[in-house]
Amino acid sequence: MPPKKHARTASHDADPALSHPSTKRAKEIDADPPYHRLTSLLESTASSSKEPKNVLHWFRSKDIRMQDNRGLYAASRKALEGKGKGSLLGLYVHSPKDLEWHGASPARVDFMLESLRLLKEELESKNIPLAIVTAEERKDVVPTVLEFVRKWDVSHVFADMEYEVDELRRDISVAEKAKEAGWGFEVLHDQTVVQPGTLRTGNGGPHKVFTPYHKDWLGETREKSELLELVPEPEGNGEEARGEFKELFGGEIPSLPSSKTFASDEERSRLRKLWPAGHAAGLQRCEDFLQNKVSSYATHRSEPAKDNSSRLSPYFATGTLSVREALHAARKHNAGKHFHEGDKGIDSWVREIVFREFYRHTLVSLPHDSMNLPHNLKFDFVEWEEDEEGWRKWCEGRTGVPFVDAGMRQLNCEKWMHNRCRMNVSSYLSGNLLIDYRKGERYFAENLIDFDLSNNTQGWEPSYTIFNPVVQAEKCDKEGEFIRKWVPELAGLKGKEVFDPFHRLGREEFEELGYPEPHVDFRESSLRAKERYKRDLAEADP
Repeated sequence: MPPKKHARTASHDADPALSHPSTKRAKEIDADPPYHRLTSLLESTASSSKEPKNVLHWFRSKDIRMQDNRGLYAASRKALEGKGKGSLLGLYVHSPKDLEWHGASPARVDFMLESLRLLKEELESKNIPLAIVTAEERKDVVPTVLEFVRKWDVSHVFADMEYEVDELRRDISVAEKAKEAGWGFEVLHDQTVVQPGTLRTGNGGPHKVFTPYHKDWLGETREKSELLELVPEPEGNGEEARGEFKELFGGEIPSLPSSKTFASDEERSRLRKLWPAGHAAGLQRCEDFLQNKVSSYATHRSEPAKDNSSRLSPYFATGTLSVREALHAARKHNAGKHFHEGDKGIDSWVREIVFREFYRHTLVSLPHDSMNLPHNLKFDFVEWEEDEEGWRKWCEGRTGVPFVDAGMRQLNCEKWMHNRCRMNVSSYLSGNLLIDYRKGERYFAENLIDFDLSNNTQGWEPSYTIFNPVVQAEKCDKEGEFIRKWVPELAGLKGKEVFDPFHRLGREEFEELGYPEPHVDFRESSLRAKERYKRDLAEADP
């Protein structure tokens, strides 16, 4: 086999945001997925015959709620089987190094911690303690859980499934210890309505295309309406639990790690107001959306100036609101009809929710997607550009492309970005600046309040399709309202000048704006990327 014409980009090893295993290793993991190993182990630990005593629900960063929580409800029922011999306990392991590893933003971490504070209050009102224990190192998470099980004489542990490779390996370690020691360990599917990996094509393989998956999902949820049923809140403990587990009640919520602090107190206050934490806030936001926005969602969902999104993504990402609760409310609003019948806005919105499930289905099928590798492994061999100036301009929203810059400035201010803008800014980074898409994905992780690995890995997948941000703006921001809001230098421009001022104004008039020229020419840079992809993918041997 002839040697590659170029080496892998040097920054793959130098920049932690770009580090990842080899494509050969990725294929090995795909061939022996940790998800399958875990589910096999759970067949024995989930059926433990040990008599129930103290039963633990181990909360994760994706199920921070008491309502409609499958793992918590199962733990509550198991505790009741003990007939008063034990209590229901809650545990959350705070791991600052995990937050570092995954690049969680200050806004997301603060949202999680505030939601934990509210959850702790809700549980304690039912005499259920929620212990929030810090594991200083990533390797300490599993020993912390095992020590808690031992110290508090726990007979059964319940949790909700996480589908990323690191988290699956963590649960495998716990399952092995549970099997060895004889206590029960059960991990339930809670992030999705339909269990990832269960919907298959006619040939029996996993779905790889969204549209047929969506069709099958609609059929499955119509045929099996129990998939959409909500589970009750947990039964509370007796008052005696407050005495027996005194040290687990009360206590302080961890503070933000030093690397996750806000730029100012004003920023924290502003973002907390914009994104109020907790289940009640999420449910209220869902109801407001269904009452006031969903009817026009199908028509205006791609127009960022309309602000027609539900803005529920932070609540879904942290599990402060379950997807089932949102769908339950949607079906009620749709007069009990199934989602693709009746209100077109409901149909369109639910389709976006199903995308979340499809991405988790994909992650189960191809676990390397969670390992900083492209879905199409051949893209790992692309020779990316080392354009520090272009990177800085992209981050700051000063590329000279108004629709891209508006999106980036919204992100930097609100820690959230409209989905249409996400598509455009990611396409511009990898397709026009030809900068490694992983740098952009990491920037999203370090800034978004709603960063979700399953969703974002697919959204950042490099492609031969490169969005023209001028055409996109003219289509999705027809009056230029979104651009004028976030790029005030252009607020005084009239008509279509605002979409491409460098090419639509005279030189002197443009220079008076104080707005930068485009960092690259769209046509030339798009052609460069496509030629680079064609060359490097042809040579690739993953």
